Amino acid sequence: QVQLVESGGGLVQAGGSLRLSCAASGRTFSRFVMGWFRQAPGKQRELVATITSGGSINYADSVKGRFTISTDNAKNTVYLQMNSLKPGDTAVYYCAADIPPWGAPIPSRPNEYDYWGQGTQVTVSS
Repeated sequence: QVQLVESGGGLVQAGGSLRLSCAASGRTFSRFVMGWFRQAPGKQRELVATITSGGSINYADSVKGRFTISTDNAKNTVYLQMNSLKPGDTAVYYCAADIPPWGAPIPSRPNEYDYWGQGTQVTVSS
């Protein structure tokens, strides 16, 4: 089992930056995929970025060039650096983890992830 706790959200003006953290605890696996998702009121939860234990990284088109996902394996932590924030980035941000079978595709939908944090609110004002 994996437990995830997000932190780092807050209120920021458009053009500003935030750095989200996701601390993982519990059983450690050598193979994993971590994802950041976000959900705005009235909208579906959507993928922001993924990173695998093998180092593969993917971003949603809407955040490419602005957001950076990274890991610090020694701290069991995943980060999402968010720059040039826009009001459209306002949402609850969740980190998620999955332990896929060997050779499986990288999960891209929320229902493909087994472990979730409680979320952290990001609000970007004009």
